[in-house]
Order: sequence, then C-alpha cells, then structure tokens
Amino acid sequence: NSIKLVNCIAFYTSYIFDEKSKVTLSDINLINYKKTSVKKILFNRTAACSATVILENNGLIGLLSVAHVVSFPDTILTYFSNLDGSFSQYIQSISIKNRQSNYAPDFPNSGELGIILMDKNRDIALLGKKFSPDETRLVQTFNYKWGYSSELEWGTFVYAFGYPMNYKMISKAIVSISDKSKNTFLIDAAFNKGFSGGIVLAIRDGVPNFELVGIVKSVPAEYVDIIKPLTKEEGTEINPMIPYKGDVYIERQQIINPGITKVIAIESVKDLFLEHKDELIKKGFFFKNLFSPDSMKSSTAAKN
Repeated sequence: NSIKLVNCIAFYTSYIFDEKSKVTLSDINLINYKKTSVKKILFNRTAACSATVILENNGLIGLLSVAHVVSFPDTILTYFSNLDGSFSQYIQSISIKNRQSNYAPDFPNSGELGIILMDKNRDIALLGKKFSPDETRLVQTFNYKWGYSSELEWGTFVYAFGYPMNYKMISKAIVSISDKSKNTFLIDAAFNKGFSGGIVLAIRDGVPNFELVGIVKSVPAEYVDIIKPLTKEEGTEINPMIPYKGDVYIERQQIINPGITKVIAIESVKDLFLEHKDELIKKGFFFKNLFSPDSMKSSTAAKN
C-alpha cells in the first residue's frame, strides 16, 4: 500500500512561425516571438510512473521515483525541413511550458506533489508535499530495509512492484548483472508504461526478510511514425476499404521490447540522498535509517 500511481501532465503554449520569417535559434532572444508567430496552439503532454512512500513525518510525505517521467522540458523547438529531409536552421515552432502537475490520485486534496530533489543523470526523483497530519494518518510507508544491489548475483530472484498500464501489479524476475560501475542491473520482468519508478525487492535469508535493491528504470524501445486521421466524429468508423481523404497527422509511437528491464541500483539513491543530506533535512526530509551515523558507516563499508 506504500506504492502509488503518479500521473504527470505538462501544459504548453506553442508559437508557430511562417517559413518565410526565417527565425533562427540566435533570433529567439532578440525578437518578440509571440508577435512574430503566425499561430498559437495550446497542448499538453502526459506521463505516468510508479512511486513509493518512503517517508511520512507529521504530514510531510516523500515518494521515491524516477526523474525521466516527471522532468518535462521547459522549452521545445521544432525546425523546418530541407528538400533532402534534413532539418534546416530555421525554427518552425517554439513551445513554452506554462505549468506542470504531478499528482497521486488517492492522496488528499487532489494529491498534488512537488519535485523535492531530482537528478537526471542518475534518473532519480524525490516527490513530496506537506499535508496535514490528519490527512496522512492512513498513508502507509515502505518499512523494509534498504539493501545492496552489489550483493546480487546472476540468477537471483527478485520481486518488482508498480503500476504498469495503471494496474497495481507484482512481478517475479531473475537478475542479470550488467555493468556494476554504472549502478544498474537487469531483470527479465515484463514491462509496460507506468512501471518506471517501481521498486525491486530481494530476499535475504528467506521470507519475510525483504530488502530494497533498486527502482525500475526503463526497457529497450523503438519508435515508429504512424499517419493517423486528424479528426473523427464521435460514433463514426473509418472504412479501411475506402481511401481516406481528410486531414492527417503523424504520431510517434513507442514500441516496447519486453523481457529486458533496466533497474537503478539502490546504492545510487543512497549516494544522491547523502550528497544532498543538508538540503533534504532543511526541507524536513530526514531519513533516519540512512542519515544516522551507523547507517552511513555501514554504507561506506559495503562500498569498500
């Protein structure tokens, strides 16, 4: 029950330029692109991930997840194409992020969460918010030990928990060791969108001695461009036997290659939190089992 689904949505305003205007990247800071543009479009981007409540302190909630799902770009640029299909130097549109919302549906007050700490290189994010103690008294916190992925071996059985395709699921998997220097390892768990940020537990000396050894990161994927109808009236079907003559657009879709799931080693999470220990404590996020002197000694010993 400490594992939550987190939905993310970013709202953008896009300004479209005429190709004749020949706007380049160096021009963007010199012109009023709102007036130079010929069209304005509002759109949003959405994503979902799994997150685990790792702290509850008098109403203050902290959830561990991945950075790549919650880190929408502030600015998106698209470029006109040359005759050979390559991108030209002239900007077709600039899209500015107006605001972003991250929320856990079963949290109080719409479950809005802020980004407390984020490291894009490690792909780790700590989400959180201060609620009233009454609102969080029923929130369950993950209460198992943080282990050491460095002690995993080829063929070790682990369990992965998360929200693939918005379904809360548990999956059993086998570990394959990749490059330990990159603080990642592989498991053969089935992966779908929404599983990123889910936790991976190993067992030490039998059940119920679970230990947190990592968080689900990603899976190999390919992208394909698909031509789709721009609009379709509700309740109507497109006859595939008749050529479609309406407007179309290109949609980029992700094709997941299942069976190979990359996991972020829990040591990477520990290192990030310890590097930002003072900042986290100042914000009220004190992780007793991690920030205590004994825990820091054991973590250093395990590394050595």
